[in-house]
Amino acid sequence: MADPTAFDPTAVFEAFAMSETADVRFDEQVVRAPGDDLRCVFLWGHDCYNCNLFKQSAMHYRAQLTALGLTWFQADVYSDTALSRRFSLHGVPAFYFFRSGKRLGRITGWPGLPQFTQAVQKLQADAQKDASAS
Repeated sequence: MADPTAFDPTAVFEAFAMSETADVRFDEQVVRAPGDDLRCVFLWGHDCYNCNLFKQSAMHYRAQLTALGLTWFQADVYSDTALSRRFSLHGVPAFYFFRSGKRLGRITGWPGLPQFTQAVQKLQADAQKDASAS
């Protein structure tokens, strides 16, 4: 009998409505898609210990991460090596941020909720400054 308290690492994808992306459709889905939402691309690997640490943390801090208002995408770069080469990845997890066709930044590794939140809030504040300057 399966342990009902066992962690399911794929649950994070549904919990955060993470759209699966891949190298062949990345630009269409993430970069050139209409809108000015802040998009976070979670690049991970199957059976990656550190990726699963993020996934567990994300489920634990679901409300706080949801409150950031990100549009989430995810890709298993162990399976999509073209995408890992595109970003010159040397390790996962990695989080890339895009808005209005621009790559804004990256977080390598899971730094924990406070640092992740601080980085996202800085990107959001920068976007507000840019919008008010226009």
